[in-house]
Amino acid sequence: MTRPFQPPYTAPSALEGHLADRGFALLDAAGLAQWLPASAAELAALQAGWDDLAPDAYLKDGGRYRRRRHSCFVVDGTAVRPVPHRAHWQPVEYNALHGGMQRWFEPMAAAQVALPVWTRLLVALGRAASALRGERPWFVEAHPFRIDTTDGIGRPTPEGAHRDGVDLVAVFLVARHGIKGGESRVFDADGPGGQRFTLDQPWSLLLLDDARVIHETTPIQPASADALGWRDTLVVTLRGGGFQGD
Repeated sequence: MTRPFQPPYTAPSALEGHLADRGFALLDAAGLAQWLPASAAELAALQAGWDDLAPDAYLKDGGRYRRRRHSCFVVDGTAVRPVPHRAHWQPVEYNALHGGMQRWFEPMAAAQVALPVWTRLLVALGRAASALRGERPWFVEAHPFRIDTTDGIGRPTPEGAHRDGVDLVAVFLVARHGIKGGESRVFDADGPGGQRFTLDQPWSLLLLDDARVIHETTPIQPASADALGWRDTLVVTLRGGGFQGD
């Protein structure tokens, strides 16, 4: 069995510098808790929402392996404003499989987005985006995902290696249960360089400069043939100037 590559974690104080230098940066669970900041109890309360995700009815490969929700916000400094529920839309240039169509997903639960730790999480991501691009309001889309092994295999990124058409992408690993695979891969958008690693710490974080890198996650399989496995993530994208599709 192939030994997973360990993520090149950085200290919270170096996160913004690594993101600017390399186009991506990672925090381990302890680093994330310090960076937000957040207690274990706060993150556990936020994580409870992953047991109540709705099936994704838009998968063009016919799969049943993805559950998700979707909510949108505007982050301006320390102010976070939810916006009326809207469709998720991407151009085909960034998502050849599911781009070009409006996808309406159930919103995140009101109790979940009302948690103080949720506001701190969005403010921290807005601060990172402003350090990368300059201070401005950020148009934020939040996607809690569960990829499971209902079909024998689950695909975190069925569209393959891609960019999202935004400024900053944040991928939080929330949980891994009974799976193998799920390796994260980050490649230079305009060169041959790349790095691979497996996120395995609940509430670790991968930040991506979407203009400089493309990314994907390899499929997951059950660790045991007779048991369901899953991989829970929170993907948050931040874009200046407006939401895609406006």
